[in-house]
Amino acid sequence: MGASISATAAQLQQIALESTDARGYFAALYARVTSRIGAAIESDRFTDGKHMEQFACAFADYYVLALEGEVAPPRCWRAAWEVADDHKLLIVQHLLLGINAHVNHDLALAVVEVAALRGDVGSIRPDFNAVNEVLAQTYDEVVSDLGRVSRWATAASAIGGGDAFNFSLRVAREQAWRAAIEMHTLDDRALREYEAALDTMVSGVAYLITTPARLARPVVWLARRFEERDPVVVTHRLLGKAEA
Repeated sequence: MGASISATAAQLQQIALESTDARGYFAALYARVTSRIGAAIESDRFTDGKHMEQFACAFADYYVLALEGEVAPPRCWRAAWEVADDHKLLIVQHLLLGINAHVNHDLALAVVEVAALRGDVGSIRPDFNAVNEVLAQTYDEVVSDLGRVSRWATAASAIGGGDAFNFSLRVAREQAWRAAIEMHTLDDRALREYEAALDTMVSGVAYLITTPARLARPVVWLARRFEERDPVVVTHRLLGKAEA
């Protein structure tokens, strides 16, 4: 992964553009979020822009290295990628699988890694919180583009789905922070055990994302009929591009 936030965003965009299945959806979303964070660093919105850039790049490594096979992918990421060609899943389900693995699993590990380098976990907290605002702003943009490939998603957002999503993401990030605080004080053996348990838990969430309750299945089936089915087109729209 590049040492700069701009290089990281560019690499994530390239991953999205080269994808031919639903793996491109999260990569596209992630590229846009990373670009937003880069812009926020440039405009001095973070307490320590240099450290925020270091953290953002380290965090992205967990995704990119696993995707490219440079490290063994955890179960939660395998659960997301194994269904990347499942056309029965909604676009938002594919996005949630990526968010689940990266926020509920990778984020805590990234906090622990960066805290070990700095020797202090508390100094990360202000900028960790500031990212929530960047995420909320990026979501508004992505929903607009998502509506071009998923008509039902626009309607869901209009009746409060966006607020619910942002709230859920904040909750997930807060849970990741608490997990990082617990892991930060563990020895190597206990840390490995905690990571394994966390991966198992997040993999379970992935199963719930791909297997909605029986009463919800007809709704999911109907919603899928109102979505674009070409994954390359969807990925380009999520990147904010007009054409595939």
